[in-house]
Amino acid sequence: MASTCLYLHIHQPFRVKQFKPLDIGEDADYFNHDGENDLNNARVLQKVARKSYVPTMDLLLALLHRHPEFRVSFSVSGVVLEQLLAFAPEVIERLKALAATGRVEFLGETYYHSLAFFYSRPEFERQVKKHRTLLKNLFGVEPKVFRNTELAYTNELGRWADENGYDGILAEGWDPVIGWKSPNFVYRPLGTKRTRLLLKNYKLSDDIAFRFSSHDWAEWPLTAEKYAQWINAVNGNGETVNLFMDFETFGEHQWEETGIFYFLENLVPELLKNPDNDFKTPSEVIAAYPVRDEIDVPHILTWADTDRDLTAWTGNAMQREALRSLYELETAALRAPHSLRDAWRKLQTSDHFYYMCTKWFADGDVHAYFSPYQTPYDAHTSFMNVLGDLRLRLEELASEAEPTYSRGTVRLGRAARSAGSRGYDGGVQLGTLIT
Repeated sequence: MASTCLYLHIHQPFRVKQFKPLDIGEDADYFNHDGENDLNNARVLQKVARKSYVPTMDLLLALLHRHPEFRVSFSVSGVVLEQLLAFAPEVIERLKALAATGRVEFLGETYYHSLAFFYSRPEFERQVKKHRTLLKNLFGVEPKVFRNTELAYTNELGRWADENGYDGILAEGWDPVIGWKSPNFVYRPLGTKRTRLLLKNYKLSDDIAFRFSSHDWAEWPLTAEKYAQWINAVNGNGETVNLFMDFETFGEHQWEETGIFYFLENLVPELLKNPDNDFKTPSEVIAAYPVRDEIDVPHILTWADTDRDLTAWTGNAMQREALRSLYELETAALRAPHSLRDAWRKLQTSDHFYYMCTKWFADGDVHAYFSPYQTPYDAHTSFMNVLGDLRLRLEELASEAEPTYSRGTVRLGRAARSAGSRGYDGGVQLGTLIT
């Protein structure tokens, strides 16, 4: 028996608009952009909904109705749910319909799609709780399995999941980490008792997510029949094939013209032709199969780039400066009104730091594809100017009872104080930050 565990991740960030030094102190609306470019969050969200979310969810609903054996699982970030409620409520209705089938599992994660686990454990736990509450309110579900942002995982996170009552947690099944072990079995995180570890079969997942439309790939074109044969081959050599990928694989990363919807529609019945195959959610996999071994992941493992570590978000000095500066504001942000606290949390979304990545070759191409900015330096400039404005507003709140500006200067206009709030305008300052 080999179960296919199909898990799709749904996320779109609140992108930071182009924010200049003179905007510091004058503009607190960091995420709204009225233009036609890819910094307009409403425009991007509606485009992705039209190309990916709506047609894929309609297809998944049809497949669930046609095939009682079919199962699928989602994780949906809080920030994308906010945008869907505001800009594409038809997607929320489809998610509710999928949840109502009883054969779709929703996984837990951080509300703001952040890396907070590695920077502030209390903030991480607040975001996980907020996300859990939102899933309960919208879909009537409570997650039993956890996935961290970008599938970032360590032994420590496995122990956290165990201590907090999760049945399972997801991670990348990366060969240099798991060694001779196969990702096609259920494992236990090192040092845990209850929680089970499900590893992504990255080869079979990436065949769909990244290679499907590549004419240079030796296996192109990929058909449902061919792919089903690869999964059939796992029978006797594994118990679960964990296909983990972005939801936007269907229709956005792989356009409709590539045949991706036709592939998905035919893959489900093709797999079910083999009586040794079925579909399971992560919770069902955990319930069905025994633990085969422990997995030791002492260093951070993610599903991004060829390095499979955090360097997609922390690999250069720009990224590290931005993260350090952001989390330095935690105490002040938590004391601030909701609007400023929420802005600080939206700035934690990992995408902001991903856009600042300066890697080259294939990894660099992927980063450039996903970034709405012309260069990593543009992403860093806007982010740091926004952070400068946020810092200024938090300082003013802390010192509003004082007759002078908190740094001891005479009270000046906000724009005049922008230099004291670390304004960036590109140029030489940025060039010195690359490592």
